[in-house]
Amino acid sequence: MVQTDDARGGRWTSLRTPEREWLWRNPAVPASARATVRPGDAFVDAGGVEECFPTLRGEPDHGDVWSRPWTTEGPGCASVRTGSLSLRRSLVVEDGAVVATYDVSGPPGARVLHAVHALLDLSPTARLLVPGAPAVTVLDQPAPGGSTRTTLPDGAGVPLDVLGPDDGTARCAVVATDRVDVLDGAHRLSLRWRVMRGAGPVSLVVWRNLHGWPEAAPYRSVGVEPLLGAAADLAVAGAGQSGVLDIDGGLTWRLTLTAHREG
Repeated sequence: MVQTDDARGGRWTSLRTPEREWLWRNPAVPASARATVRPGDAFVDAGGVEECFPTLRGEPDHGDVWSRPWTTEGPGCASVRTGSLSLRRSLVVEDGAVVATYDVSGPPGARVLHAVHALLDLSPTARLLVPGAPAVTVLDQPAPGGSTRTTLPDGAGVPLDVLGPDDGTARCAVVATDRVDVLDGAHRLSLRWRVMRGAGPVSLVVWRNLHGWPEAAPYRSVGVEPLLGAAADLAVAGAGQSGVLDIDGGLTWRLTLTAHREG
């Protein structure tokens, strides 16, 4: 079961199976802090799933639609507009899986990034399972503004696939994959995503913050974020690193989430 708050940025507030809730909520952020945001406000890390479009990093931070009210168009369908771009989301349940289909429209050839910024409630024994050893770009390593290129599971000196116990580090990395399984004890959450119309790569952003950020008051949060694109900041994304609207001004991509209990 999935629940969203269309009036407040289209945020996913629940992704629940009969056994558990998958989404993390930041206990330090009162509901009023997220409810009162306006376009241009600093990002409020409330948890859940935020829609970060048309960028993840950069200006505005976490994109321009998480802070805007979305228009509910029908059961599971909502849309939002920013500048010359519009984003429409359709959420349905098919054969036990949650399927999120995103339709982007705007000027032909327009470039976009879109991260489904999912913060998950995971135990210290949880792991990320990704096939092979895909390329990884670790952001802000070895210093802010820099990047380190490596391969999974390395996250510039920490294992990206291991999510606890807290080790005082924080890493944000872009992983070249279109799939990930999150294994937490007997529970598995499988995510698969692909572009269906338009052009562009897909990737995974891993936010592994094990009580390492922010410096003044660190806490724990884990982001497993399917990404349309291969960079986190649209302003510095290179050729072939963003989604591109087709000649008719459209782009469609789809994310499928399936939860299992094993054993």
